Amino acid sequence: MKILVLNGSPKREGSDTMHITRAFLEGMSEAAPQKIKILNVIDSHIEYCRGCFACMHNGGICVHDDDMRAILEDILASDLLIWSFPLYCYGMPAPLKALLDRTLPLSSMAMRKAGDRYEHVGQADYSHLRYMMICGCGFPNAKHNFEPAVAQFRLCFPGGGTIITVPESPMFNAPEAAVVTGPRLELVRAAGRQYAETEEIDAALLADICSPMIPEDTYAEIVNRGV
Repeated sequence: MKILVLNGSPKREGSDTMHITRAFLEGMSEAAPQKIKILNVIDSHIEYCRGCFACMHNGGICVHDDDMRAILEDILASDLLIWSFPLYCYGMPAPLKALLDRTLPLSSMAMRKAGDRYEHVGQADYSHLRYMMICGCGFPNAKHNFEPAVAQFRLCFPGGGTIITVPESPMFNAPEAAVVTGPRLELVRAAGRQYAETEEIDAALLADICSPMIPEDTYAEIVNRGV
């Protein structure tokens, strides 16, 4: 499988969330050989979308001549697109949002009704693509934190992509927390193996991955102690 990881963290490989993503990829690779490319979005030259819609009228050619043209080629050549990012203001970091905006050339101006909503008709064939969102946040739980990012992901990729959201994710960069982060990453590796074999993750396993690693009050106390 050809996998493209869009690492949206400005911290690059030091990202808390990338610990989760790498564990998932390790699990997939244990199940079967994978061709993996990781793009640190912060290192790419991606201009902001101007909303001119030129790309939707001229066969998908954007007025900006930057790294996004090659990125779109990589996206279309992939089988699985993983959006890996930390939660920033209840959404994705600005560099990754700029990339998402610039996927507009994949769509045409034409619209069609899909259920009770409308969507643009694609002018590129990406029907083979599968999507995954892996997102970590620094809060003690997932309640009223991930919902905006999850809603955007589901609207952008309505085919039913897989979503992994993990609270307390700064602990993955804390060596002293290995007693709890180690077992959690093993669960993530198990999910990667399962996904490689079935293209799904068991609901119970996913719930375990997305749950707090230590009691919420204890985590908040530890964070506040360092403030």
